[in-house]
Amino acid sequence: MKTYSATTTIHASAETVWNILTDAKGYPSWDLSMDHIEGKLALGETVKFFTKLSAQAFPVKVTAFEPGRKMVLTGGMPLGLFKSERTHTLTANQDGSITFKTEEIFSGLLLPIFGKNIPDLTENFNNFAAALKKRAENTKID
Repeated sequence: MKTYSATTTIHASAETVWNILTDAKGYPSWDLSMDHIEGKLALGETVKFFTKLSAQAFPVKVTAFEPGRKMVLTGGMPLGLFKSERTHTLTANQDGSITFKTEEIFSGLLLPIFGKNIPDLTENFNNFAAALKKRAENTKID
């Protein structure tokens, strides 16, 4: 397994953060690595992410969708030969803020082959969390 993650505290409501996370068309306005997203971020939907980091689109399926709490995006090859699973989790804190965690786990029998081509994504994950925090804290939709 290969795992990347980032966690941050966001001083905004879970609803605000969730609205930003599920607005596929809005990603390029705050996520500097995102070119565009095709599809709808909703349970059972297939979505394609087009990033500025790769010429290749990344199709994933929304496999879990708990509004205001959790979204899981799963991609990869048939039979689990290679799998990526990105989970966005929002946890309410007593002070009204939320803890946002994003984590991606790469796994499967072909991970030793494909894993060599996956760059260190630590900085990208930290940048994503920081950009989401900035957008949510500067959005007045609470």
